[in-house]
Amino acid sequence: MKGLFFLGLCAGPFYFAQTYPQDSLKVQEIQEVTFTKRLPVAKEIINVEKNLGYKNLGQDLPILLKNQTSVVATSDAGNGIGYTGFRIRGVSGTSINVMMNGIPYNDSESQGTFFVNVPDLTSSASQILIQRGVGTSSNGVSAFGASVNVISKDPEKEFYVKSDNSFGSFNTYKYAAEIGSGKFWKNRLSVMGRYTGIHSDGYIDRASSDLHSYNFTALFEENKTRIRLLAFGGKEKTYQSWNGIDRETWQTNPTFNYSGAIYDANWENIIGFYDNETDNYRQNHFQLLWNQNFGTNWDLETTLHYTKGKGYYENYKQEDRFSKYNLPNQGTATRTDFIRKKWLDNDFYGMVSTLYGKFDDLNLQLGVVGNQYYGRHFGRVSGVFLPEITDHEYYRNNAVKNEISGFAKAVYQWNRLEFFGDLQLRNIGYDSHIVTAGDDEGLEVNKKWSFFNPKAGISYKIPSGKIFFSYALAHREPTRDDLQADPDTRQEQLHDFELGLEKQIGTRASVTANAYYMNYKDQLVLSGVINNIGEFIRENADESYRMGIELGALWRITDQLEANANLTLSRNKIKSLNSQDEDGTPLVLKDTDISFSPAILSNLRIQYQATPRFSVGLSSQYVGEQYLNNTATEALKLDAYFTSDFNAQYTLPLRKTELQLKFLLNNIFDHKYINNGYVYDTDPYYFPQAGINFMLGMSVTFR
Repeated sequence: MKGLFFLGLCAGPFYFAQTYPQDSLKVQEIQEVTFTKRLPVAKEIINVEKNLGYKNLGQDLPILLKNQTSVVATSDAGNGIGYTGFRIRGVSGTSINVMMNGIPYNDSESQGTFFVNVPDLTSSASQILIQRGVGTSSNGVSAFGASVNVISKDPEKEFYVKSDNSFGSFNTYKYAAEIGSGKFWKNRLSVMGRYTGIHSDGYIDRASSDLHSYNFTALFEENKTRIRLLAFGGKEKTYQSWNGIDRETWQTNPTFNYSGAIYDANWENIIGFYDNETDNYRQNHFQLLWNQNFGTNWDLETTLHYTKGKGYYENYKQEDRFSKYNLPNQGTATRTDFIRKKWLDNDFYGMVSTLYGKFDDLNLQLGVVGNQYYGRHFGRVSGVFLPEITDHEYYRNNAVKNEISGFAKAVYQWNRLEFFGDLQLRNIGYDSHIVTAGDDEGLEVNKKWSFFNPKAGISYKIPSGKIFFSYALAHREPTRDDLQADPDTRQEQLHDFELGLEKQIGTRASVTANAYYMNYKDQLVLSGVINNIGEFIRENADESYRMGIELGALWRITDQLEANANLTLSRNKIKSLNSQDEDGTPLVLKDTDISFSPAILSNLRIQYQATPRFSVGLSSQYVGEQYLNNTATEALKLDAYFTSDFNAQYTLPLRKTELQLKFLLNNIFDHKYINNGYVYDTDPYYFPQAGINFMLGMSVTFR
């Protein structure tokens, strides 16, 4: 099977044309999409309904993107719902710049992307732009592996009501309702709203998710003015599953979950589990986007944004010291059991303004960005057997992060050549101080960074395609977790070289090829160790690089049958890293593989349109072996894995009604595999993924 799979590979960023009602595929191309198409960078522009709609039945966005070029997706719960993440070119999510309508989504302090806070985001999106490598200047931290921009969909022009429902393995179900007003008020205003609820017990024991999300969009259009108001967000409650399991447990009981375990007095046997070992968070986003056209050459888009996040995770802490929580001993007792809650209460707000200029041979973008983040970290405990200890605050830490940046981009066409230039200047200030110290929490630091990030490229048009080359220099500041682990953590620097080809072959095929070399100084690589909330600890590698080839192809074999594939072959090496082993002994690493960076990654998708209303497809992915840390130790290696998913879709049109049925069968060969893990002491710990599982969905639209 694997041999046949590899014979089909020559792949890239192309997608299947599936049969949908025509209105559902209309996507208004915004300025950013138009500009991105011309850039000399490795990119994918994804039409959400057409390319992801067939499998959008409740799983998170990283899982839906797992078959894109150079992407590896992970899931703590094992079935793609709850805490999920992705890596692109082996680079972790904290180094991938994620935006929503051009607004930074990465958490300002941790730089993490927590998609669990915005469940069912894909259903409210029209397009997703992925730029691999550094890409171009964007409105957030520099991309060190890729940038991902999720573009929200606009309200439709006609009134409709829609319901999406699905259910499947592990007691998973999704229910959603969406309504659009159509155009009203002299054909100038339209609104839409969506609410979604998702529940899953998870593949891993007790790894349940209860997720809720909403999206409201209002669009005003008149003459040369376009104003969009967006309010979206979510509320999540997930039972923690970020501890993973050791090798022996994976072999005998792969769904076991240590989270919430309560032990006997000798700490030898588990006597039960705390039923509320959960993560609880609410996040609300508000965006006001104003686009004003000034004649035939100039457009100004200004966005005001505000994000509010607040929540906590809760743990049962057995036999902890009173002093750890700034509490006095109770007589002769120095320890007892506690219920601990660690809180995060933050506000993120700012403005992004971009001026677009369009001339015969020249396109311009001039932008300014100003953002501020204010985060409050605090912890509270209550005594399990001591009711007099209730909601006691034992630590507090406040932090402010400011960013002011500007960029200028230009694309100039001269005959068959297009020249690209991009200059960005970022100024960042981060101030964190301890109000109340406790439990080794808090960070006392005041840092400032100034980065100049130039980029340049050239494209040469060939018949039905183009060849391009680009260079980018990028810098990136360390995260809060980096500084907490080591206050002397250094900023990163990356020189990125990209050479690519995009080519249409006749009317039935297209190919892409991209070669890249990413040369890092002080790259923050995953050490393989996680902290007490499941976040990976990183360390500076003095010198390192990632280089590879990304190939892609789409072939319409017949009018009914299409094949789409991608292949990444890469080499990811640390030239020099000064680290230490588990005992604190200095350790120098040279010419070792970078953690979590498979050398081979490929996808193949075959889609058969049996009738205009019925289609079936098969998607397969192969991920090569990868290491859990940077020592290239065989015992800490994740084996390569191969998985396949089957999908079917049927559309039944009725009078003023459309009924769509979807079926998704994941991991059809029931392969037992792991795509993520970490190292504890010297032992590997794994996050097992589900075997064969299914989702069945029904969508009904009334117009």
